[in-house]
Amino acid sequence: MMSSPRDFGAIPEGNHAVVYTLNNGLGLEADLCDFGALLTALRVPDAQGRQADVVLGYDRAAEYKHSFGATIGRFAGPIAKGACTLEGASVQLGLNGGSYHIHGGSKGFNKRLWKAEPFEDGDGQALRLSRISPDGEEGYPGTLKVSLTYRVTRRQELRLDYEAVTDRATLCNLTNHSYFNLGGHDSGSIVDHRLKLECDSYNVNDADIIATNEVAPVSGTPFDFSAFKAVGDDIDSDCEQLRLCQGYDHNYLLPRTAANELRKAATVLDPKSGRKMEMWTTEPGFQFYTGNSIPEGDRGKQGAVYGKRHGLCLEAQRAPNWPDRPGVNGALLKPGDVYRQTTLYRFIAS
Repeated sequence: MMSSPRDFGAIPEGNHAVVYTLNNGLGLEADLCDFGALLTALRVPDAQGRQADVVLGYDRAAEYKHSFGATIGRFAGPIAKGACTLEGASVQLGLNGGSYHIHGGSKGFNKRLWKAEPFEDGDGQALRLSRISPDGEEGYPGTLKVSLTYRVTRRQELRLDYEAVTDRATLCNLTNHSYFNLGGHDSGSIVDHRLKLECDSYNVNDADIIATNEVAPVSGTPFDFSAFKAVGDDIDSDCEQLRLCQGYDHNYLLPRTAANELRKAATVLDPKSGRKMEMWTTEPGFQFYTGNSIPEGDRGKQGAVYGKRHGLCLEAQRAPNWPDRPGVNGALLKPGDVYRQTTLYRFIAS
């Protein structure tokens, strides 16, 4: 039986945010907030059944920053100069990242109130979150109707199903920006986590840490996670790209496959707890980020103290810095088309 929603504090609109808990009856529990469509907690058992909350976060909605647990939209990642051309029309988005537009603007989807509809079906407990992003919001053309359904399944998965439609050509590239630490959100650095990525290439970043159209092979470089290795093995190596980002903050490209095919993209293992997480997605790539900019001494939920590299992100997405670079992977959404994405995080206690 689904638990009752609870207050999560005041938000700028003058309302109060609400948190809903989904439980699969097998020790997997997700706390989800209608403000920002946030994933505020994800409790996962180890092999002995001991739960730990494996995502970084805060105790109240108003405290959320660093995009912890956020739903990012309309466009995940940065767009250089905030400028693009859609079907012959120039579009200028706000420059909330200094010289670029990032994560949907200064008030993106992660800072908006969503409509929440909890339900249960044969696949488990779920929460459908939806909102209408009006024409011109943060500079984006078109009215975008978007929904995200979170679900916990009996296969020990947190599943995210996105859907969006528009009345004018616009950009749509959504993601979840959770920071994972499989030892527990309060357990310190993730550099000892072991990682395997199903990728043989990545996008090279420019000096502003914006992905370019240069695609580089991972083989023989610090970016090679084709076999399991610790996140920290090469993170401080003498590599220009890693020095620039103070760690990993790069878009990895999955091998080309049929559109909308759900396939494994990454596997993360915490040797201490034995928790393992697989990420599966229909997207063509994902941003791998090692929490390089989390400030030391940042106060998180339940008194936790966070710092640099205390969480890692695996953000499913389409082509970065679209559309002014080659390699478009469906980030343009037109009237009559439907944006769909599925990403799931599957947990295994080894």
